[in-house]
Amino acid sequence: METLDISSTVKTYPVHPYQAIKDMILGKRYQLSLVFIGTKKAAALNNQYRQKTYSPNVLSFPLDEKTGEIFICPKVANSQATKYHLSPDGYVAFLFIHGLLHLKGYDHSDTMDTQEQKYLTRFKIS
Repeated sequence: METLDISSTVKTYPVHPYQAIKDMILGKRYQLSLVFIGTKKAAALNNQYRQKTYSPNVLSFPLDEKTGEIFICPKVANSQATKYHLSPDGYVAFLFIHGLLHLKGYDHSDTMDTQEQKYLTRFKIS
């Protein structure tokens, strides 16, 4: 059963095992929408929901206990990837994992960092 809907307002985005990653972190019953967006849409969402005026690399929004949304901006991710020692495609996968962990209830912390590394290793993302 597919519980992940992927859409895009940009021409291309990396292919990863998004469904498998989502299922491992949030479970098979969690309904998730993943949307790849451009910098203008990312900035507009960030301003609307967080009152921040920049284009973020990822935004995650829990809608209820079993439903959420993740928005990833590949253009921002591409410009940040080398800083995190990942390929641009690998960094997008990292951002997806990061967003999933936020939806699971993690805040930025050493524990979240450990979880991110665990899933990067498990899915052979570099």
